[in-house]
Amino acid sequence: MDILDLLVSFFTQNGYLAVFVVLLICGFGVPIPEDITLVAGGVIAGLGYADVRVMCAVGLAGVLLGDATMFTIGRIFGERALRVRWVRYLLTPKRYAQVQAKFAQYGNRLMFVARFLPGLRSPIYLTAGMTRRVSFLRFLLLDGLAALISVPVWVYLGFYGAENHEWLLVWVERSKIGVLLALAAAAIVVVWYFRRRGRLRRARLHAFRAHRAGRGRAGIGAKRDASP
Repeated sequence: MDILDLLVSFFTQNGYLAVFVVLLICGFGVPIPEDITLVAGGVIAGLGYADVRVMCAVGLAGVLLGDATMFTIGRIFGERALRVRWVRYLLTPKRYAQVQAKFAQYGNRLMFVARFLPGLRSPIYLTAGMTRRVSFLRFLLLDGLAALISVPVWVYLGFYGAENHEWLLVWVERSKIGVLLALAAAAIVVVWYFRRRGRLRRARLHAFRAHRAGRGRAGIGAKRDASP
């Protein structure tokens, strides 16, 4: 029995809570595929054991809470967290250096991309918390945006393929490409939005400085005119 069948069997017997707990565990770096977990949740919805919309909500809650927990552990304990064996295993010195380099290269955008990087997601969130590169609100915004793309894709894929696991597994592989394409499109939108906001902010700042400079020159001219 493969991992999908095991998860479907477990979720069928235990419902939403089981899906939530397994997704939470995935967030802690345990090597259970998050995409297959979400697909399995969609399968039990397709078989009539759950509501697919509620399953999407449970999936979002599970992945976001798991991610937020990792971020918060890093935020509270900093590099002291590396003294814990489980954290050291998850975030080896080599991986820690790699994540730091990725942050230097991509900045806050890495928080969005991390959701689509199995194996690196948890180390990235831990590192983000440890280094305080990202505020919790921005982390939640970027991670939540990525989850809104990925979670419904996997859940509904399981929902529509509930009766045919062979077809479903084929489309799981194909959908990974589709999710990556959606990621690329969303990343373009996010980059455009932040660049546009930056340009508008700089334009307002320039206009404000020009206005102050104009008022300053006008004040000096008025003083000169008033002098005997």
